[in-house]
Amino acid sequence: MFRKDINGLRAIAVIAVVIFHFKPTWVEGGFAGVDVFFVISGFLMTGIIFRGLELNNFSLLQFYVSRANRIIPALALLCSVLLLLGMLILTPNEYKVLGMHAAGSLGFFSNILYWTESGYFDSASHGKWLLHTWSLSAEWQFYIIYPLVLFLLHKFISIKYLKLLLLLGTITSFLFCIFFTYNWPTGAYFLLPSRIWEMLLGGVAYLYPITLKNRSNKILERIGIVLILSSYFFISQSASWPGYLAFLPVFGTYLIIQSKNENSLFTGNYIFQKIGAWSYSIYLWHWPIVVFIYYYSLPEYWIIIGITLSVFLGYLSYRFIENIKFKSIFNYKNVAYKCVPLLMIYFIGGISYYVYYTDGDKAISSDKLLHITQKITPSPYRKKCHTGGENYTVPNNACIYFDDNVTWAIFGDSHTVELSYVLAGELNKIGQGIKHFSFSACKPNFKRDKEVSNCAKWTNDVVNNILSDERIENIVIGYRYSAYLFGDQLASYPNLPKINNKDDLQRNNMIESLSLLIETMSQKNKNIYIIKPIPELGKSINKLVKEHYRQNRDVNNIIGTTKDYYLKRNEFILNYFNNTKYRNNIKFIDPVKFNCDDKFCWAVKQGIPLYFDDNHLSLSGALPLAKEITSHLKNK
Repeated sequence: MFRKDINGLRAIAVIAVVIFHFKPTWVEGGFAGVDVFFVISGFLMTGIIFRGLELNNFSLLQFYVSRANRIIPALALLCSVLLLLGMLILTPNEYKVLGMHAAGSLGFFSNILYWTESGYFDSASHGKWLLHTWSLSAEWQFYIIYPLVLFLLHKFISIKYLKLLLLLGTITSFLFCIFFTYNWPTGAYFLLPSRIWEMLLGGVAYLYPITLKNRSNKILERIGIVLILSSYFFISQSASWPGYLAFLPVFGTYLIIQSKNENSLFTGNYIFQKIGAWSYSIYLWHWPIVVFIYYYSLPEYWIIIGITLSVFLGYLSYRFIENIKFKSIFNYKNVAYKCVPLLMIYFIGGISYYVYYTDGDKAISSDKLLHITQKITPSPYRKKCHTGGENYTVPNNACIYFDDNVTWAIFGDSHTVELSYVLAGELNKIGQGIKHFSFSACKPNFKRDKEVSNCAKWTNDVVNNILSDERIENIVIGYRYSAYLFGDQLASYPNLPKINNKDDLQRNNMIESLSLLIETMSQKNKNIYIIKPIPELGKSINKLVKEHYRQNRDVNNIIGTTKDYYLKRNEFILNYFNNTKYRNNIKFIDPVKFNCDDKFCWAVKQGIPLYFDDNHLSLSGALPLAKEITSHLKNK
C-alpha cells in the first residue's frame, strides 16, 4: 500500500544525503539520511513478509525477484555508464579500481570492500565512484537474510512469538551496534550487523502500530521531524556512527511512520512527493557527480549544477528505468537465466570483473600511458604496517623489516609508509633492520604530562618503545606538516590556505610538541633524520597523467606545482627548521632536492612518477630519500 508520508520521508532522507555530499558544511549530519532509508526499508519489507506469512502464501523466490526488479536495473545502468566514461577519463589504475567496485556493487558486497579499504569520511573516498552503494549492499544483505530467517522460524513458532522475537532482536541488535561502533568504528559504519537494528525497528513499526487521535498523530510526527532534523544539523562527521546517536534519526523516522499523517505539510507536499518518488535514482546518480567535481577540481558553483543534475538524472532514471515492468513470476529452475535483472548482473558484473582482472589496461590500451601508471605504486605493506583511528595498532606490534639486526626506527604519519619500505630495502643491503611506526593523520603530538587523544597516546608509546630499545641507533621522523599547520583549509594548487588566529594556536601547539619530541629523541645520542615537508601536487597524479595523455602532452615529465608554491605553503615549518639550533646528531633530509628544480616541483620526472596520489610519495619517489639517508652511514 502506497503511503504519502513514507514517500515524503524518502525525500527528507535523500535531500540531506545529497546536500551533505556536495557541501558537508551545509548539513553536517546529512549522512544520517541513510539511516532514515534503512528504517523505511525495514517497515516495507516486514509488511510484505508478514502479510505473506499470515496468508500462508509467502514465496522467498518471488520476494527476491521483486527486490531484484526494483534495485538492480537502475544500479546496472549507473555501473554501465561509469564503466564507459571511465575508459575516457580514468587511468588504468583508476579504471581497475572502478571495475572492482562496480563488481562489488552489482554483487552487493561493496560495503565489505569499502570496509577493508578506508573510512567513509576519509579524503580517499572522493576517488571512489560507487562508494555510496555500500548502503545498497547492506540493504540487499538484509533482504536475503531477513525473510529467510522469518520464513524458517515461522515453521516452528506462531506469528505472535515471531513478532515478539523481532522486538527482542531489535533491542539486542541496538545494544550490539553501540558496542560495535565504539570498538570497530569503520566496520560498524559499513557492515550489516551494526545497521540491522535500524531496519528491524522499521519492522517493529509495522508489527506494533500505534493508534492515536488526529491531533496526537500530528504531535508524534512533529517530534519525529525534530529528531531527524536534529541529527542533520547537530551531529557531524566526528561523531562515532551509527552508535547511540543514530537513535535520533532512526527513532524520529519510527515516530513519523507511526503517526500515519497522510496529509502532512512536511511529508505530503507536492515537491517532497516527487523527490520521494525519484529518491532511489537521485541517490544513485548524485555521488558520481560529486566525485566528478572533485576529480576535475571544478569551482564551487558546480555544487548547484551538480545538485540540479542529480535530480534531473534521478527523474530520467525513475521515468525510463525504474518504471519498466519486468517479469516477476519464475520458478527455481528458470529464474537464473530468465530473470532480466540477474542477466544484467551476469553481463555488467562480468565486464566489471574483466576490467579489474586485466588491471584496466585492456580497455585503456596505451603503452605510452601504461609505462607511467604501472609505476604509480604505494607500499605493498601499507595496510599491513600502517595504523590509525580509534583502533590503532599498539607500538609493540609495529612492523619490523629484517629483524636480525634492528638498529633503525622510523615513525610519523602516513607519509613515512613508503619511505619505510624502500629504506628497509636499502638497509638490508648492509645487514640492518628497521622498525616501522606510522599513524594516519597523526600530527606531532608528544606530551610528557598528559595524553589527550589516541594520536597523542600512540606517539608517547612509540617514543617510549624506541628509547627503551637499546638496539636502535638511528631514528627517522616524517610528517605532512602543512595539513596540521592549516587545519581543514587544504586548498588545491595554486591556491594557498588562508591563515587565521585559530591556526596560530594550532601551529604553536604542533611546534611545541615537535620540539619536545626532537629534544627527547636526541638526548641519548641517537642519530636523528628529519624529513622536511614533501611537495604536494594539489591534484592526484593519476589525474595529471591522464590530462597530459588526453592532451597529447609529455607524460614523462609532468609539473606538479611551482617551487614558490611549496615555499609559501611550508614557510612556517621551514623557518622553524632553518632557524633553530640542533644537536650535531640531527640531520635533515630535503625532498625538494629530488622533486624540484629552481622553478617547479615535479609529479613525474624522466618517466618516474614521484607520487601515488596528490601528496604521498610513490615507492620510486621515496627511494632517493632512502638513499640519501643511508649515504650518511657511508660518509662516517
